[in-house]
Amino acid sequence: MPFFDLNQAQLLELLKDQPTYRVKQVWQGVYEGLERPHEITSLPKSLRERMGQEMDFALSLNPVDRVAADDRRTIKVLWGLADGRQVESVLMAYSDRVTLCVSSQAGCAMGCVFCATGQAGFFRHLTKGEILEQVFHASVLSKRGFGQRLSNLVFMGMGEPMANYENVVAAIRSIVNDFGVSARHITLSTVGIIPGIRRLAEEELPISLAVSIHAANDEKRTRLVPMNARYPLDDLVEALTYYRSRSNRRISFEWAMMAGINDGLQDAIELAALAKRVGAHVNLIPLNPTPGWDYPGSAPEVVREFRDQLTDSGINATIRANRGNQIAAACGQLQTQFSRRARISDRTDTQDLFRLV
Repeated sequence: MPFFDLNQAQLLELLKDQPTYRVKQVWQGVYEGLERPHEITSLPKSLRERMGQEMDFALSLNPVDRVAADDRRTIKVLWGLADGRQVESVLMAYSDRVTLCVSSQAGCAMGCVFCATGQAGFFRHLTKGEILEQVFHASVLSKRGFGQRLSNLVFMGMGEPMANYENVVAAIRSIVNDFGVSARHITLSTVGIIPGIRRLAEEELPISLAVSIHAANDEKRTRLVPMNARYPLDDLVEALTYYRSRSNRRISFEWAMMAGINDGLQDAIELAALAKRVGAHVNLIPLNPTPGWDYPGSAPEVVREFRDQLTDSGINATIRANRGNQIAAACGQLQTQFSRRARISDRTDTQDLFRLV
């Protein structure tokens, strides 16, 4: 079993011939020291060799390719999975934090018409370990490349997190308890899977919830986000109200602005009314070009006017800067199409991955 699919009890069983403190050294070496199991220098050489050769403690993600923005502060990595599938994650460094955008599925079944991942279709869920390993590599990149600790995570990469509920929640618990990332610095994004929202409300995980709304009436939203036909807005509002009452965490609405589609005055009026029902903050995201979707993102002045209409209606609204648009890592753009100009082969370690970008 790959290391990040193990819990501490399973690790203890695999190393049952070792003193308990040795097992703790392994666990802390990986999660706190950010070392591969067979490279933890505080362990005896014989145990390191055993973990590297005799035991299936291999990491399961292979860095296939990467691309970085010109300032080297945004990096998108294509990961090869053990079965040949591929996913992407995006690391973004700011002056006061480093954020990882993590994938939860290979592909996506939600079918949002403007999203490159949805257009590619769904292949499978990621395991807890495959999610955690993205966090591990990003933590190494952040520490060695940026000199900063990975501090924030957003489940806004490939896939619908609520559709892979068990593995996502298990990963979040480990991210909080083992990697030490504050739950309040973790955001889970969903198109509005109501059973998952209600379930998450009972988890006592004070994470933030972001809902990809994109339209505030059922007719238009169903065209853009087909899952709305199953979970319409009135039912979604009821579930979100319940989530907020249980978690005491603010809800945010993600609104990808598309020229002539959802950026008009009536759209702003409908969105303001919807946001007021759950006390939601609104993030406005100019949509970047996506293959298979012919409509451009809204012009900057239209986005600003739309924001002003919301704020005039008493809604907190922010225009979110797209850090990944230069490398096709912004909203709706994640897809496994890389230049291959400097393909990474074999099991290149994470430091080499950073050096290559």
